[in-house]
Formats: sequence, C-alpha cells, structure tokens
Amino acid sequence: MSIVSGAALLVFAKAPLPGRAKTRLIPRLGEAGAARLQARLTARTLRTARAAGFAAVELHATPSRTHGLFAFYGKKFQVDVESQKGSELGERMHHALRGALRRHRAAILVGTDCPALTPGDLRRAARLLRGNCDVVLAPAEDGGYALIGVSKFSAALFSALFSGLAWGGPDVYAQTVQNLALAGYRWRALRTVWDLDRPADLERYASLPLRFTSARLRLGAPRLRSRRSS
Repeated sequence: MSIVSGAALLVFAKAPLPGRAKTRLIPRLGEAGAARLQARLTARTLRTARAAGFAAVELHATPSRTHGLFAFYGKKFQVDVESQKGSELGERMHHALRGALRRHRAAILVGTDCPALTPGDLRRAARLLRGNCDVVLAPAEDGGYALIGVSKFSAALFSALFSGLAWGGPDVYAQTVQNLALAGYRWRALRTVWDLDRPADLERYASLPLRFTSARLRLGAPRLRSRRSS
C-alpha cells in the first residue's frame, strides 16, 4: 500500500452517547443501538482512512468534554485525537482545516456519517489537491457534502467555504460551489455519496462490503450512560 504523504486526513466524530448520537435512528434502533452504530461508523471511517494509506490521520471529537472517550480509537487505529473547537459546524471545520494546513500541504476533512466513502475516494481527493485544485468536495445526496479538501489557507477562500451557510440544510453544497465559482477558485467534485441518517439508509449500510462494515468490529469502548443534557 502506498503512503499518502503531504496531506492530513481529519475525521470529525460525535461521541457515541445514548440519547445523543444518531437521534433520527433512535425510533428504529433505540438509544443504545443508535450509540453503538455511531461507535461502529467511527471505527469504519478510521479503517477506511488507514486503508487509504494516509500517513497523517486525526480524529476530532465533539463534545469537547468527551475527548477522553476517544482515546480508545486513538490507540486502536494509531491516530491523534483532538477536540473540535467552535460553536457551530462551519467554525469547527474552519479551525481544524486551518490548523492542519499549518503542518501539511493539504488537508481533507470527512465525517463519520458516510460509510459509502472508500479508500479510493480519499486517495483521489489527495491527488486532486496535489494538482491544481484549491478545493475538493464530495457532494451528498441530501444537498450537503461528505468530504472537503483544501490545498491552501486564505481568509477569502475560507470565507467562501464557511461563512453564511445554513449548515444541515439542503443547499450547502450548491451554495459552496456557487461561492467558489464566483470567487474564481479552482475546485473539483468527487462522486455523489449518501449519508446514513434515516432508517431506510440502514439497508444500504448492510449491503456495503464486509471488510469495512461493523460486522467484523469488536470494539472495547467503554459502556456509556444516556445523556440528554450537556
């Protein structure tokens, strides 16, 4: 396996807390089941990152008070664990990517909700950033995006990427692309992928290749109580 050097891969993950994780799937899976799914999705994403051959992989946890819960993943997958910083998603992504670009030539950020992303997708994003792309995006079926990669930091570029967007809405990808085009930045899109958010998505998840599904994971993460308040 070739090593992807020069680019950092950042994985944004929510803590697998019963009652707080994958809340749209709680009616189907229950609080504990939804939390277990979140834990497995986090592990799957880190396995995919490692299979892609990235030399630098970071796990960025939220809420920040749960940083210690992610030490298990850091040890198992040999990744650095950081706390997300910022009050809303755009601010947290801005902070993480800007920090990574101080240490690496490019940075790619993914969440844990898109198990359809493959090692090949991640390697292609890195190749595009090594070329002449300022930004790489993987559009998601729900109107957002599942991956963002950047090859440089500038205040104007990051404003186009992270300012004035309704995070979680159906137009995040379209608005981001429009902002990039209007500002004249060079960007490329990967294939469109899907997020695991709704009960109907569970069947799609079950059909994915076994080598990256949760079926083979035996996690030793701590058992967590339900937490409905911060």
